[in-house]
Amino acid sequence: MLPKLEKVRGIHPGEILKRALKMRDITASDLAHTIGEYKQTLSAILNGRRSVNPKLSIKLGQVFDTRADYFMLLQASYDVEQQVATRSKGMPNLKQFRKVLFWDTQLENIDWNKSKRAVIQRVLERGNKKEIQELINFYGKQTISKVIQSIKKSHLPSFEENIKSYNLIE
Repeated sequence: MLPKLEKVRGIHPGEILKRALKMRDITASDLAHTIGEYKQTLSAILNGRRSVNPKLSIKLGQVFDTRADYFMLLQASYDVEQQVATRSKGMPNLKQFRKVLFWDTQLENIDWNKSKRAVIQRVLERGNKKEIQELINFYGKQTISKVIQSIKKSHLPSFEENIKSYNLIE
């Protein structure tokens, strides 16, 4: 039997799934075969590297004889907790940034306030739409506009293009 949602809010669904597999003496491979999923998918979920989607939540609900949305509700609760934790640390949602964008450092180690100028310049030069939008959500257009004025010149044309297309100059 799986724990009640109220008791496990904020815990990654993979942790709950791992415990349930252990209690039932089922391997991840066996479960993957039973529900028609790839072993790698379940492994990533069990290790907290991947989220549960609605289709998988339904399949898991059938196997563990629980509500179809049980694992989705766990996932949503976990995602909200992660958002609250990162915002309280003064960080944007790190899941929105590709690691390759900050190839020279760990995303978790960036001081987003001290390195504001460098972060804004890099994201506007090399970021995709999702990354730029998260940058705007985190710093706000007014702050970004002030920082842009302190950046003398960028060698990448995408910098100027992104400033114009996102209306980042006041």
